Amino acid sequence: MEPSLKESIYLQRERLAQILHEPLAHLAAECAGVWGDRNRLNERLLEGFCHIPHRTFLYCLGTDGIQISDNVAQTGLLPEHFGRDRSSRPYMKEPVPSWGFLLSDAYISLFAGRPSITALQMVRAGDGSVLGYLGADFDLRKLPLTAELYEEPSNWRQVKGDPAIRGAVFQQCRVESPMDRSLGQSLSILEELLTQRGVFQCLIHFSSSQATVWTVNDPFRYRLLDHEALSDPDVCLVYPQTPYPLAAAIPQQCVSPLLDALRPLRLTDETFYLRLASINLFNGMISVTFSCDGSHYMRFDEFLSKSHSFWFGAGT
Repeated sequence: MEPSLKESIYLQRERLAQILHEPLAHLAAECAGVWGDRNRLNERLLEGFCHIPHRTFLYCLGTDGIQISDNVAQTGLLPEHFGRDRSSRPYMKEPVPSWGFLLSDAYISLFAGRPSITALQMVRAGDGSVLGYLGADFDLRKLPLTAELYEEPSNWRQVKGDPAIRGAVFQQCRVESPMDRSLGQSLSILEELLTQRGVFQCLIHFSSSQATVWTVNDPFRYRLLDHEALSDPDVCLVYPQTPYPLAAAIPQQCVSPLLDALRPLRLTDETFYLRLASINLFNGMISVTFSCDGSHYMRFDEFLSKSHSFWFGAGT
């Protein structure tokens, strides 16, 4: 089972903490011996700067969040940060664990306006009392990739949309679109594009009678097919014949049943009806968005297994 987005973020942060904790703890121990002396703290931070991987700034803070050293950067000392009150910054509002190291949640930095993370290492006196913190700021762009690219989970998810649309759903009814009048032909053209012409993702806008498609031969650019194109089989001539991708999660023989299953969702009910659908061959997912602005995301085989009553209830 693929990890969730939150689980993937946790694993990434855990690996970053493993990289950063030991060198920061070592530097914090050196700072403890000169705590309260701005110049000597700056010297220790300058000496230790090269030993902290991927850092942007180093500095020392009192327990009240007031900076008691300059910022140390690749270019040297930045004295304008001495005395800065960091108590209201996001990382100062997170409790530091008892073991003395915190890797903050990501936030937008004031200095560069980019996603950043701060590590705080407790600085302790010889008797174990907390003197303050060694802070290290990290630009997310400069941090190493320590986890695999996040994989989108394939479990069914339902997402509620705009409450204003949901609240007015019974005051609307489906208006027949040009695509509705030739839906069979439009779906047949999309089947040809998906199975024979290199299209791996399509986003079908039923109400506005258009589709957005992406092809394996040019995956970074989308193409728009309006109603005229979706009602003319000649459009297939401008998409070169392409073998069905071996890496596709959706078997080729399932594409036609998937498209056929969209037809009743669009036409069965005049109040609750399909507005938007997407198919992606590689991740094997189908999404459908209805007139109530609610969306469903599910695997293709789960989508095919859903009965009429799942979508419209037993009474329709």
